[in-house]
Amino acid sequence: MEIAHKKTLNLRGECIDLSTPIAMGILNITPDSFYDGGKLKTEKEILEKAEKMLSDGATILDIGGASSKPGATEVTENEEISRILPAIKAIIKYFPEAKISIDTFRSEIAKIAVAEGVCMINDISGGELDKNMFLEVSKLKVPYVCMHMKGTPQNMQQNTHYEDIIKEIYTYFSHKIHTLTQLGVNNVIIDLGFGFSKNIEQNFGILKNLSYFDNLDKAILVGISRKSMIYNTLGVSPNESLNGTTALNMIALQNGASILRVHDVKEAVETIKLYKKLTK
Repeated sequence: MEIAHKKTLNLRGECIDLSTPIAMGILNITPDSFYDGGKLKTEKEILEKAEKMLSDGATILDIGGASSKPGATEVTENEEISRILPAIKAIIKYFPEAKISIDTFRSEIAKIAVAEGVCMINDISGGELDKNMFLEVSKLKVPYVCMHMKGTPQNMQQNTHYEDIIKEIYTYFSHKIHTLTQLGVNNVIIDLGFGFSKNIEQNFGILKNLSYFDNLDKAILVGISRKSMIYNTLGVSPNESLNGTTALNMIALQNGASILRVHDVKEAVETIKLYKKLTK
């Protein structure tokens, strides 16, 4: 069954219609991300990766300067800024039409990034790790990705106990959306946080029940690209997880995802095209 998409994104004055799902390309400017850490070290490498993702059909480029993998070492705010600012400046200089999202839980970094031309904030903590984030988002007037996670990347995998995971996550988002709406933030995207304070069985249960969250009337972002729920289930490495990613991305689309956050844009865009053909 096709889920009805009636959501839009306002990115730098351009209204993106999410009745056709879109791909968000991951640009990790980090030495320690689980799949692509350390691959983008120079401006040339960053620009080449950005160009490929854009030419492959990415609507948004998501730039992050701090790994959020389980047990990741926390970086300082200054270190995060020093990683992401040159990348943002270079991409906007050479690809001025690019729509960039900043992957950060820090309100000050969100503020600096938007001042440089970023048009979306992707916060893994849903405002939990920086109490100023929601107020800052209300001032910045850009779309906000609110993700579900319990704890921090350093301890989240010790926080996987739920009485009723679907109900608890739904309640979490209901409260977050209400708070953001009160602050005048309406362009909210929800991210169920696959792999964040959830075990493999829980991840698959959430994916199976993804359509339930359409009742929140917000666009749903799904980020399962090459994650452990795939490679541990298949007994392969992250490098060997593209096929599994593609398979589950199709399930995500069928269950209501509006945005696929991926390492491999070409394959995600092809999946979206096939999904639309299937549901035409």
